[in-house]
Amino acid sequence: MNFRVILLCASLFAANPLFAREKTDVIIMKNGDRITCEIKGLFSDTLYISVGYILGTLSVDWARVDHLESNQLFLVKTQDGMVYTGSLSTPQTLGERPLQIEILETPEEKVTLERAQVVNVTETATNFWQRLNGEFGAGFTYSKGNQSTQYNLNSSVSYPAERWSAGVSYSSNLTSNTGVSNSTRNEVTLTGQRLLRWNNWYYTGLTDFLQSSVQGIQLESTFGGGIGRYLKNTGRTTLQVYGGFAWQRINYQEAFASPTQQVTSGLFGANLNLFRFDKTTLTFNAILLPAISEPGRLHFNLNTSYYVKLWGKLNWNFTLYGNWDNRPPPGFVGSDYGATSGLSITFGSR
Repeated sequence: MNFRVILLCASLFAANPLFAREKTDVIIMKNGDRITCEIKGLFSDTLYISVGYILGTLSVDWARVDHLESNQLFLVKTQDGMVYTGSLSTPQTLGERPLQIEILETPEEKVTLERAQVVNVTETATNFWQRLNGEFGAGFTYSKGNQSTQYNLNSSVSYPAERWSAGVSYSSNLTSNTGVSNSTRNEVTLTGQRLLRWNNWYYTGLTDFLQSSVQGIQLESTFGGGIGRYLKNTGRTTLQVYGGFAWQRINYQEAFASPTQQVTSGLFGANLNLFRFDKTTLTFNAILLPAISEPGRLHFNLNTSYYVKLWGKLNWNFTLYGNWDNRPPPGFVGSDYGATSGLSITFGSR
């Protein structure tokens, strides 16, 4: 594992507390409790807050919050795909009237939303570094019986804005067994998304770089883009699909003396996220690339992870990954897949 990568990630985590806001937000619970805190965000019907005299981040059941007040900046996303930026104010209500969230985008403009419309609230700021969210995780397995060693490393960083977002993720897997050649798999993915004028519609672009010793791939570069839509967008479930076109350049290991391949393909993808109150998260990402320049050839990529919250920002995760090619060059393997587990820590408003 590259020491410089570890040092960089450690520096990011160490610096993260420097970006903390003032803890001047106020939430009032339905039982009358009043808490002065820093509101970190709202995800999967869970309000995350930080209190000055308590270590770590606290999780509050959103259904038990009566109202809140904050002068800080937040990104507020709704079920119909709209995104607002501003401070928060939940007016006090009497009886069983529905609660509303007032978003003060400017001193002269106020947007009022029904509570059920809000999908998530993300802490943000005018400062670039304070908008970054992400995670860093690692796992290690050793078996004496066959002298087997396996490690995995994963990290991701995202930058949310009012109408667009961008992110980058990295994953690395190494398996070493006595008497067998080491196998490695490394992947870097960059994504971008911008909302369109129509509710829940967006256009997206992705770039992916893959290395797989199992498949003999020295470097597989994929560039694609298209149009997508959120089919379901609530506090507990998000489901989005997209389609478009992609271009791939595949360089195979020189030992096999196979020429570099260039493939033009269609692009079909789906992302599913399932949340359960402050406990578990399931993510599912799949991409299908049917070749246009080579009819009948298919590439399929899969990455699905299950996260269990252990304490604060520390999680345990189990991941299934894989990529398949039904028509690899002669002498090459058409698939590389596996499962990993480990611990991960999040930063930012996650």
